This record gives sequence, structure tokens and C-alpha cells, in this order.
Amino acid sequence: MKSYHIWTIGCQMNVADSMRLASELERVGYSAVATPQEADVLVLNTCVVRQSAEDRAVGRLTSLKPLRLRRPHMVLAVMGCMVGPQATEELLERFPYVDLFLPPSDPAILLDYLRDSARHHGLETRESGEPSDALDSAAPSLGGLPGAVTAHVPVIRGCNHVCSYCIVPYRRGRERSRPLEEIVTEVRDLVAAGVREVTLLGQIVDRYGHDLVPGDGSRSPDLADLLGAVSEVDGLWRIRFLTSYPGYLSNRILTAVAELPKVCEHIEVPVQAGDDDVLRAMRRDYTAAEYTSLVQRIRAMLPDGSIASDVIVGFPGETARQFQATYDLLTALKLDQVHVAAYSPRAGTLAARKLLDDVPLEEKMSRQQAVDELQAQIVAEINSKLVGQRLEVLVEDLHKGKWRGRTRTNKLVFFQHGEDWRGRLAEVKITWAGPWSMQGEIAIDRELAV
Repeated sequence: MKSYHIWTIGCQMNVADSMRLASELERVGYSAVATPQEADVLVLNTCVVRQSAEDRAVGRLTSLKPLRLRRPHMVLAVMGCMVGPQATEELLERFPYVDLFLPPSDPAILLDYLRDSARHHGLETRESGEPSDALDSAAPSLGGLPGAVTAHVPVIRGCNHVCSYCIVPYRRGRERSRPLEEIVTEVRDLVAAGVREVTLLGQIVDRYGHDLVPGDGSRSPDLADLLGAVSEVDGLWRIRFLTSYPGYLSNRILTAVAELPKVCEHIEVPVQAGDDDVLRAMRRDYTAAEYTSLVQRIRAMLPDGSIASDVIVGFPGETARQFQATYDLLTALKLDQVHVAAYSPRAGTLAARKLLDDVPLEEKMSRQQAVDELQAQIVAEINSKLVGQRLEVLVEDLHKGKWRGRTRTNKLVFFQHGEDWRGRLAEVKITWAGPWSMQGEIAIDRELAV
């Protein structure tokens, strides 16, 4: 049997794309293997949103050259955000030993190549598995991951909101919402395969449905409608969604979160900076005060919820005073999670073309460390209040001898128990809490009812 191996870095959208590609490959007769050395088809799913991610992808690709030359019949393909209309020609020159470069979320080139190659050599793929032309099909997306408890489901691809620092719109294109029924069908298939929690994905997930035009002239479905429809899937226990944008996270969406029992009370909505001039330079069309008001509104509507955010430090022209404004905003808001990254210019973006990357690397690292340390203190304080409480945990897997899962508010919890808890809802009493995870013990020795 032919084999494949997929190496993935980057965001949840890349993870979802890799899982769907794996499903397509398995439908046509390929099986997953653990290492590149065993694979007949090797795919690197790449990310270039930060320089560090691009460096990892380039390093991995470079390291595979000897293997590719030793195995001339192996197919080596690169997909993800490293590949784009402006980037492919340069990639062909830098990596001539790569067979195929695939645009993000579109494996048609690879699937057609494998199908044509099999026919050329007198082989046939499985009759039941003609590959789809893109990853927007509703095929189950658990290829290579038997027993998965959670899964990511892209609902809107691309992005129309061109922030000055972001490469994603140039690589993933304009927004394209998937039909609501197609998404629901995919979720049903995932649940039939054992999945109990899905995360609905979009670069700006709140924009879902704006480009769908119903034939009967009725209102286009929005994210709130989608949450309601997915909630009707029998056997599904939890729903999450990300990533939100401050200007599009409406009360209608928050009301759906509050009223639909399956939707988790966890919101991921990036702020990126706490200074209004920096936000304008980033082309983020809100102010720090408006973001603060949004956080207050979320907390009023979801009093038991949690909020995660993203921050970029060292953006071109960011002064010490402007960074302090970001630090002070985070200090005041006390968010449950903050992903902080140092700015790195991305070729082709507005910031890279127009702005001087003038904050020294040492200063960027210092600011990143300061935010990380602040957030560790904030989250440790938030989590400490959960010690002694009993929380619902969806158990995902066994990690270093302990069961690992997440609460509805996306807190990571570990506990020990002799039974197999994978894919079950546990009531866990928290006995210890740190900034990044919590420890607990089974509070009742049975699975929670759903």
C-alpha cells in the first residue's frame, strides 16, 4: 500500500487543511506513516505569518533534500502560506527538488498528479475514492488521526481585511464562506467518526456568511445561524469558534454563545496593540477604548466565560510609551490568555513596503518577555480562584501518564485515573493551578451525562 506523511506548522487552519488532505489521500488508498523516510508522498504544510515560522519551514525543507535525492520516486510537495502567486516562481528556483507547490487549502494539483501517475503506471486508485478538487468538500477530516476527540472545521477561508502586517490575505485570497449545510454535513461525519468537539475556523470567523446569497432572497446565514445549526447535530457535545475581530463580534453572536448549551464560553478576539496610533498604522479599525468596551460587553453577556487575545510588540515606529500603553491595557483587562509575538516584516505587506522596521530586535524581545511575564502573573491569579472547584473537562488523550483535557473556557487540565477517559466528559476537582495548566482529581467516578 502507498504511504504518506504530512508535516504541519502554523495556525489551526493549517491543521484542518492537513487533516482533510490526509482524508483525501486515504480515500484513494494511501496510509499514514510516522516518518518522512517511510513515505511515498511527503507533504510540508507551511506557515510564514512570522519569520520564525518561515525559518522552520525552510530549514525542514532544506533538510529533506538528501532524502528526496536518494528516493527519486517519492513525491515531495509543499503547501500552505509559503506558497502564493508571488512566491511560487522563487520557490521553484530555491527548491528545484520539490515536485509540487500547492496553494493553501487546495490539494487538487497533488491529487490529480497522483491519480495521473497511477494511471500512467497501470494502477488504479480505489473506485470509492475519487479525490475532490479542493478541501472544501465535506469529507471526514480525521485522516491519520484515529480516535480524535476534537476537530477543526474551516467555515470561511481567506480574508478581506488587509491589516498592514499580515501576509494571510496575499496567500489565502479573499473571503469565501462555505455553504451552511455542507459544514453541518461535515460535522455529522466527524461525530460519526468519534469527534465530540469541533472548532469552527475563519481568519475572521465572525464574517461567516456575508458572501452567501440565498436563491430565495432571504437573509444570508451568519455565524449565529451556523452555531445554531451545528448545535442540532446529535452526538456533538461542544462547539468553539475562532478567530474573531473586534468590529464584527456582534451581540447576536454573543447571544448565541450565551443561549446555545453546546457553544463554549470562550472568545478569541485579538487586540494587537494598546495605542491608537499603532492600531491605525496596523490598519486595525478600532481604538483601545472600543476594545475595552467590547471586553466589558463580553463579560456582561458571558459572566463565566474567558477571553483570549493576540498582541504584536515592536511594530514599526512603536515607541516605549506606545508599548507601555499596550502593557497597561493588558494589566487593566486581565485576560485569560494572550499570545504575544514580536513583529517581523512579511514581504509584500503594506508595513513591509511602507514602514521601516526600526525597533531593535533586543527591544522587541524585551517587550515580548515583559508581556509574557505579566500575563503569567494575571493567569496564575485567575486560575488560582478555580482551586477547589469542580469543572467539566472533555478528555482528549493520555499525556505522560496523565489524562489531558480542556474545560469549556479552554483551560488545560491534567488528572490521573486508572480507567480509560479518552473522549469522555469528566467532572474534575481542581487541586493545583498554574498559569498554563491545572491539576485535578476525578470528583465523581463516572462520566458526566450529556
